[in-house]
Amino acid sequence: MTKQKQAATGTLMGLALGDALGFPTEFNDVPAILAKCGPWRTMELPVTRGTAYITDDTQMTLALARGIRTAMDRGPFAPLRLARPVRDEFVDWYHSPENNRAPGNTCLRACMLLDGDRPWQDASQIGSKGCGANMRVAPLGLVPGLSEEQRAGAAQLQAALTHGHPTGLAASDLTARAVWLLAQGVDPAGLVGQLRSYAYENRDTYHERWLGDLWNRSQDPSALHFVRRGWDECLAVLERLDSVQRTADPELDPCTYTGDGWIAEEALATGLLCFLLFPGDPLTALRRAACTRGDSDSIAALAGAFAGAHLGADAWPAEWTARIEHRDELLELGALWDA
Repeated sequence: MTKQKQAATGTLMGLALGDALGFPTEFNDVPAILAKCGPWRTMELPVTRGTAYITDDTQMTLALARGIRTAMDRGPFAPLRLARPVRDEFVDWYHSPENNRAPGNTCLRACMLLDGDRPWQDASQIGSKGCGANMRVAPLGLVPGLSEEQRAGAAQLQAALTHGHPTGLAASDLTARAVWLLAQGVDPAGLVGQLRSYAYENRDTYHERWLGDLWNRSQDPSALHFVRRGWDECLAVLERLDSVQRTADPELDPCTYTGDGWIAEEALATGLLCFLLFPGDPLTALRRAACTRGDSDSIAALAGAFAGAHLGADAWPAEWTARIEHRDELLELGALWDA
């Protein structure tokens, strides 16, 4: 009997490790990172008093994961059943004294507005497509038993609680889809092609059951116009990724090819590129992602999630996972969805 790869544990642990590795390199250019950390291929996990600290990327991933768990404990997976506990978790994160890890302004403002009884659509920042929409969505690629409509709708809903821009919604949907495909055993070599096909197939789908009248807050003339705008921006960056994934120089900053990752579609593409450069060498993928001029912690968190979904829990060395902040909760949630 072959050993189960434990894709959920691998994904969550990889996301947290990438986040921790990129924490001290975010806001630095590559020469500054090399001066601080030495050659990128030998970067060590930064440990302070025995702990490798994570950022808001992992904090919000855990918040989403707890919200999903609560929703599923309460009955069939549905929009209202998911929105309430995730909203509560995001508000708790907003008020937490631990919320001091350079969180994005969109998340802060939206979570402040979510703290109350207004419809969540009125809290959503409709003009923002920051990578906060999809840096935290990986758990929705791991939950077993969801239909395609549930996975896509939930991925877009959790994004829209803070980032209402259609590109944030589409990038979150694609990120969850990538995690799910890799966890199912899809060959990384064909992954970008599958994501492009998925984007084309969903370009005309507005998930009204999950999003309600969110699109009305935009300047778009229709829900269809709104949603197509997001998918088209994601398709453009996936085409760029497809054209370079086999020829990109691993010694060159991946942001040069697919963008700096501050916005959702670039975080997806650059995180994927770092993973695809080294699909069988997860630590090298993490290190390449952390040594970038862009949003290093988010890029590395996404690269780690993809690598962990592909290779499972054994991708990560025990001396790294033993030190990661929130280790016990990461393992507990991973075990829940690996079971």
